[in-house]
Amino acid sequence: MYTKNYILRQLMEMGVPQDRPVLIHSSLKRIGEIEGRADGLIDALCEHICARGGLLCIPTHTWANLYNGSAITLDMVEGKTCIGTLPDIAAKRKDACRSLHPTHSMAVFGEGAEEFIRGEGSYGTPADPRGCYGRIYDRDGYILLAGVGHNRNTYLHCVEEMLDVPNRLASEETEVSIRLPSGEIEHLVTRGHFAKGIDDVSAQFPNYEQAFRYHGAIRDGRIGNADTQLCSARIMKDVMALIYERSGGEELLDRLRVIPTEYYEVNNG
Repeated sequence: MYTKNYILRQLMEMGVPQDRPVLIHSSLKRIGEIEGRADGLIDALCEHICARGGLLCIPTHTWANLYNGSAITLDMVEGKTCIGTLPDIAAKRKDACRSLHPTHSMAVFGEGAEEFIRGEGSYGTPADPRGCYGRIYDRDGYILLAGVGHNRNTYLHCVEEMLDVPNRLASEETEVSIRLPSGEIEHLVTRGHFAKGIDDVSAQFPNYEQAFRYHGAIRDGRIGNADTQLCSARIMKDVMALIYERSGGEELLDRLRVIPTEYYEVNNG
């Protein structure tokens, strides 16, 4: 069993910052057994990341409800997510501020969390740069991938919205409803992820990893037993912008592939 102190030491050794937002995607199975289970992991992450004004961000997505015909796409009373145990636990914790995004909500811990999530329900796309994902970029934040790969890196959807990559969002808005903590129902509209001819764009996000590593966006470490990547939000965005520019907007996520090095390597000539 991994103790809290052991996890804290791993976070320190990896250089996980304590003064900016850090979003974690994780596999508890790969992390292994932790003292206090999922709550124990959240406690350790909060103690480290929030120590000097940083924010711990845990996605609490409910996007599956958009596609399974549910009348409510975000239920703040039930607190259930569609992406795993850690998000389920985070969504229900009293020390979390959970955003009101109808499909891609986020539980945020730390001083200033309430301000960080403000306005999330009003932007209308899954990862609008004006919302939480964009604020991670604005504040020079990081993404932690603990036991998972870039196919779980939702932040990259935000980067694609920043770059206005075509064929990523549904052409028409969909009406959705959320249940507030008070039980009141609020009606919103959103445009879900949709890419014609591609079943799942995020499944191809690992195509970027080699380029991210070339530009120093990734620092490797471990959380528990899980191989973990600490990824700079700003560098990842800059690398994707460079690739998009050099490729002339070529579709690079239609399948798993190696991105040509000339799209991202420094030209020393």
